[in-house]
Amino acid sequence: MSDILRIGTISQVHEALQLPKPNHPQVSVFLHDDIIRREEYRNIPIILDLYQITFKMCSEGAIQYGRNSYDFQEGTLIFTRPGQVLSFRDVREDDGHGGGWTLLFHPDLIRKSDLGCNIERYRFFSYDVNEALHLSDGEKKTLLDIIDKIIDEYKANLDRHSQKLIISNIELLLDYCIRFYDRQFYTRTNLNSDLVSRFERWLSEYMEREDLKEYGLPSVSICAEHFNLSPNYLSDLLKKETGKTTQEHIHYYIIERAKTILLNSQLSVGEIAYELGFEYPQYFSKLFKSKTGFAPGAFRDFNEE
Repeated sequence: MSDILRIGTISQVHEALQLPKPNHPQVSVFLHDDIIRREEYRNIPIILDLYQITFKMCSEGAIQYGRNSYDFQEGTLIFTRPGQVLSFRDVREDDGHGGGWTLLFHPDLIRKSDLGCNIERYRFFSYDVNEALHLSDGEKKTLLDIIDKIIDEYKANLDRHSQKLIISNIELLLDYCIRFYDRQFYTRTNLNSDLVSRFERWLSEYMEREDLKEYGLPSVSICAEHFNLSPNYLSDLLKKETGKTTQEHIHYYIIERAKTILLNSQLSVGEIAYELGFEYPQYFSKLFKSKTGFAPGAFRDFNEE
């Protein structure tokens, strides 16, 4: 068997977990108490070409997700998008504390729907597992009620309304998850505020470094990696706490640094662009004008009058 296993269909998942054939070719919900993992699929990397939403209640085991390993906490919801690499290491449900479930759906299920057009707004599909959603008992029940509706719909005789209703319930579940993530950001305000302070201090120091030209501008990915967060999670957290995304913070510090250099040196606009880490001066000029309303040279002239 190859080093990485690729699973592209609902049927393949059911086969791997020794579940009955699926009722619907593009969507499935299964309870973790019902699955039997085949030994050849344990502890190997898997690329799943499906959207996956998994609710776990575990005391033992971990998911390896990218470079990070995540030890489950009770009542945790994890989201993955098609093409992500996962590896399950001896994950077992708590004895007497079942209730775990997984919702899988193929991208083709939603491709022609409004949800398919807007799926990118559910940014938590790109969070790392250490940024998972932790649910209260009430939140668990809300999502489970929706899961039951999805199951009832695809187990019934399929008709011209079935797909629309299934997709509508998936979208409803995702919208609730946005609400629950907002609650999680809010309840962790003290931790988040500390992270925001550390981020702003780090970014300020990065922009002040003398070798910025050599290292280049900080990207969203570089910022996120420094704080061991996914780019989307860091941006969403900053947006909740400060009203600005990671990219907007970066742009703010670039412009403030540029203003200082423009008004305290005789460097040309091109030289300043290179000093700030821009590869192309015209990109610096375009960004500066979009944020200040002035071209860099015009800003210098206006403030020297």
